[in-house]
Amino acid sequence: MSENEHEAKMARPRMAAGALFFDESDRVLLVEPSYKDYRDIPGGYVEKGESPLQACIREVHEELGIMPAIGRLLVVDWAPNPGEGDKILYLFDGGRLGPDECRRIELQADELCGYAFHHAEELPGLTIPRLVRRITAGIEARAYSATAYLEHGEAPQVAS
Repeated sequence: MSENEHEAKMARPRMAAGALFFDESDRVLLVEPSYKDYRDIPGGYVEKGESPLQACIREVHEELGIMPAIGRLLVVDWAPNPGEGDKILYLFDGGRLGPDECRRIELQADELCGYAFHHAEELPGLTIPRLVRRITAGIEARAYSATAYLEHGEAPQVAS
């Protein structure tokens, strides 16, 4: 196989990174994008030359106007999409946002209509199933100091 043929077969996934933020009651922060009909987490696509962590920090700052310390990686999700192609989604621990930090949030007006903290059991009614699974895996990974690997938002079945 020639180098060009080998390169043509290589995956070239788009990457996105987001953060899970919690309030003092362990509720999860979701934003309300003006261009989607469901809630999402703060984050966005990784730009050329940028690491997923750098993209997460930049996107949180652009979307929320704050620069909290972003913690460790919680979830990696292989999420191919027929319309958008292969994607790898990274979910980082944004930690706990206290009332003072929440008061400093200034939403990116052209993209976001609002934000709120929600209990995990409310998520299925607020966002798409794959994101619910990713957030749920992130909450669990955070609780157990672990990192989850998902495919399509689910833990893959590994042969034993």
